[in-house]
Amino acid sequence: MTAWTTSLWASLPVPAIILDPEDRIGDVNPAAESFLNASRKSLEGHPVWDKVFVDAPLEEAFARVRSGQAPLFVNTVDVGTGSKKPVVCDVQIAPLADRPDHVLVLLESRELAGRLDRAMSSKTAAKSAIGMAEMLAHEIKNPLAGITGAAQLISMHASGEDRELTDLIVEETRRILKLVDQVEEFGNLRPPDRRAVNIHDVLDRARKSAMVGFAAHMTIEDDYDPSLPLTWADPDQLLQVFLNLLKNAAEACKSGGTLRLRSFYELSLKVRRRDGTGGAVPLQIEIIDDGPGLPDAIAADIFDPFVSGRENGTGLGLALVSKIIADHDGWIAVDSVPGRTVFRISLPVAPKDGAP
Repeated sequence: MTAWTTSLWASLPVPAIILDPEDRIGDVNPAAESFLNASRKSLEGHPVWDKVFVDAPLEEAFARVRSGQAPLFVNTVDVGTGSKKPVVCDVQIAPLADRPDHVLVLLESRELAGRLDRAMSSKTAAKSAIGMAEMLAHEIKNPLAGITGAAQLISMHASGEDRELTDLIVEETRRILKLVDQVEEFGNLRPPDRRAVNIHDVLDRARKSAMVGFAAHMTIEDDYDPSLPLTWADPDQLLQVFLNLLKNAAEACKSGGTLRLRSFYELSLKVRRRDGTGGAVPLQIEIIDDGPGLPDAIAADIFDPFVSGRENGTGLGLALVSKIIADHDGWIAVDSVPGRTVFRISLPVAPKDGAP
């Protein structure tokens, strides 16, 4: 390879593998080394099927690419290495112009593509959940209420194992009704009634509520910047956000621990408003816990509807938090490792004339 092609090969963001005529690994780029969890030196010369496990018959595809000298695409297949969980990938197979008996294999993770799609359409996801809330309220609640009533009537004349089954029906339908109520609440969130608000007043309200309730088993500390200006927000909706985040943190730290509330000013942060203009969000609020951290499998999607790290969790709490903050022209992000999880909220400063 020339210096230019070597640089291009090394900078490819997706795993790339070159196979010789016997389907042995001839070369891999750094992304493929990372994906396969093996060095280039340890991979070169080995049959590809000794190092890569694909849930699709690709030998025929390789032969077709070599004979036809045209690329092929095999979408949505499981690709694994034997050392970690398989990843759903789109596989691209192409001939090499200077070596027609060799093939280039590109492995594009669908997980990454899906994550980018969700990141670009988080507001669309929220709107879809709102539309679903209306459907659930009208189409599911009434039938479920009828099922619950019928099961209770049967239970009155049942005994032993039959009663246990009817009790299970009642319990599960009530659980689903509770979920529907939460989805309906998500969909019925009103636009914020914004005014100039002292963030610390709202944080103190949330802290007092947490200390006598769900976070009574924890120590709550604060580190406020007293010079922080007012923000432009709905205090009740901000309180809902802070309570939700504090409750999640307290539930993650079942055996106790420390919750820390921090506020500070950072002028450099900006977000794009719905009208396309940019807006500064310099007011920073962090809610920090020393719990186990978010599961790796959901950390990137934690603000999406129906994504939850708790058993029997609905996955709507953080989606609601994200929607409220977006409605306030703000930003929310999370950084989590075992022993430290930080939810950071960025909000705008209240306008001097009292109007947005």
